[in-house]
Amino acid sequence: MSDELPHYASYKSMNTLTTRKDGLMETDSAHLTTETRAERERLADLLGDLAPEQWDTPSLCDGWRVREVVAHMTMAYRTKAIQVMAGIVRARFSFNRYADRDARAATQAMSEAELLGLLRRNIDHPWQPPGGGQAGALSHDVIHGLDFTEPLGLPAAPPERIALVLAASRPRQLKYFGVDLGGRKLAATDSGAVVGDGSTVVEMTSKDILLVVTGRRALNEVPQASR
Repeated sequence: MSDELPHYASYKSMNTLTTRKDGLMETDSAHLTTETRAERERLADLLGDLAPEQWDTPSLCDGWRVREVVAHMTMAYRTKAIQVMAGIVRARFSFNRYADRDARAATQAMSEAELLGLLRRNIDHPWQPPGGGQAGALSHDVIHGLDFTEPLGLPAAPPERIALVLAASRPRQLKYFGVDLGGRKLAATDSGAVVGDGSTVVEMTSKDILLVVTGRRALNEVPQASR
């Protein structure tokens, strides 16, 4: 199971981006908050239309169905920081192991309607992952949204929203997900997003770039990419 981007920044994009002293790009926090809320509402609406059997569809997170992904997305709304730390300790200091246990326990304890209700009630929740800021919160929802919308054949987040997540990507994120671009630069055909600094440009959609850099899809599995 792969999780969301752990930390954040860099690419060229929209008017909401400003240049920092280190040359990287930074997005206005208020805009990120608006986009995070919009993504949560979008995903809740999609989940509200699912048939019961679709909740059991395998997701892009290894070993998780749609219901476990949704349970994980609600973890911050169900647990306090001290509970998370205690759970990580019990999981021998592995966040992924703890997150897996939590998601499975939540799906045993809560129905689809309860999980969806929890998600809807927390669309405006101020949670941010430690060290990730508002960009981390948006990344969490957009990436895990893809984990269930892709196998269900549902729409992804708008390209401009995905581009904001890609703006938070650094080389260490590629390493975290075990991704090697092999000297290639990924350039979005539907936004200004660019990831990587290689000499060979590979063009694809913003969605496909995000799937590649988070280890959800191999680069050679993107059929429309022009190399």
